[in-house]
Amino acid sequence: MIDFTTLLTVGLAFWVIAASPGPANISNAAIAMRYGRRASLIYGLGLSAALCVWGLLAATGLGAVLQTSVTVLFVLKLFGGAYLLWLAWQSSRSAAQADIDAVQEIAEGRWFWRGVILNLSNPKSVIAWMAALTMGLDPSATIGSVVLITLVCIAVAFLNNASYSLFFSLGGIMAIYRRIRRWVDGVAAGLFALAGLGLIRSAFSR
Repeated sequence: MIDFTTLLTVGLAFWVIAASPGPANISNAAIAMRYGRRASLIYGLGLSAALCVWGLLAATGLGAVLQTSVTVLFVLKLFGGAYLLWLAWQSSRSAAQADIDAVQEIAEGRWFWRGVILNLSNPKSVIAWMAALTMGLDPSATIGSVVLITLVCIAVAFLNNASYSLFFSLGGIMAIYRRIRRWVDGVAAGLFALAGLGLIRSAFSR
């Protein structure tokens, strides 16, 4: 059975990957600041659920198969890029609104499924999972070790998304956001657009 030190190392490594700034974390932080803790926690739950799907694929070896499937990766990247461009459009609409009450009406509801769609449409997630599993496992690893490491990474994913939700929904953070909201949303729109275009470009570069 895998030892505690290895589990801790894998968990910390996966935390670094999961917590790094990216479309999922940026969008979760923006939702927390704009709509509050409840919406962000539900959105983060969707992000985590999608990561669980990628984790199960990686743990069962299907992640490696996916990485070699040009057609599936092409479709996922196109869909993911389009979704990121849609997020860029939503953020740009928010940045253009001077009235905070009007902003509240732009993207209400269905937070869980929005989180699921964002992470399911990002094939790079399976690469992070495969890296974590490779770090903690060797060819002689048992099924129990695979399950244990997968569960640790799943727990890290949930904790990461919850921490983003809790931190960025703090009253002080939300107050700062309201003062500089249009700047923050404008920057977020630019980041989403760059990420979306980059993902679409990578789909055609294979």
